[in-house]
Amino acid sequence: MAEVGQSRSRASPRPKLALKVAEDLRAQLLAGDPPAGSKLPTEIELTARFGVSRTVIREAIAALAADGFVEPRQGAGVFVLDRATLTFNSMTAEIGNRISHAINVLEVRMGIEIESAGLAAQRRNGAQEAAIQEAFFEFDRLLSLNLATGRTDFEFHRAIAAATNNPFYLEVLDALGERAIPCDITSPWGTESILSREYQEGLQVEHLAILRAISAGDADAARASMRHHLSASQQRYRARLYGRQQSYSAARAEPVR
Repeated sequence: MAEVGQSRSRASPRPKLALKVAEDLRAQLLAGDPPAGSKLPTEIELTARFGVSRTVIREAIAALAADGFVEPRQGAGVFVLDRATLTFNSMTAEIGNRISHAINVLEVRMGIEIESAGLAAQRRNGAQEAAIQEAFFEFDRLLSLNLATGRTDFEFHRAIAAATNNPFYLEVLDALGERAIPCDITSPWGTESILSREYQEGLQVEHLAILRAISAGDADAARASMRHHLSASQQRYRARLYGRQQSYSAARAEPVR
């Protein structure tokens, strides 16, 4: 693996160092170095190689794990995930940075999650239904505290995928990761005007319809509710693109004489 320069400016904040290390490791993993199924070098080895602290290495590994590139296993080390997952993540790496990518990933999610909602209604067990409900109410709790809801939004959808009892639904959603919910207060699109309380309460109304259908064991209603939710999300992103056009036109309109 290529090394990052040993010298470190005191002015460089640690998050940027962790990001740089993660980017370098990500590029090498995509190139097959090291191959899928193998272990990453130890923290001590990576610390020496990149010339950074162990804390920076841990943050970089955590970022790679969140993106589905590696999997830490307690007492065993950090393992590289299979190439299919790596390729999928490389395709979706910029979803959070462009509205057009968010629209595209929602289209993919529709192909997966509409059916997963129906299967969850038919196949979920008590624990799985409870997990869906817990994610729903955690969203409400975070919203009441004006905290980011994106992670819990994803957990709600992930719990539904898990309730299909088909591991491939969960695997595909995990490959997308939290980039599947790009509109959060931590994302480039997470402005107060977009993520208003009213906006997020609207999401919860849609989530509630899905939850009720799954709890009732109504597969058709679950599919319809999920289709409505994801279609509405696509429309919300398209509205933002249109809003940009309107703002651009208004800013450049010639004054009326």
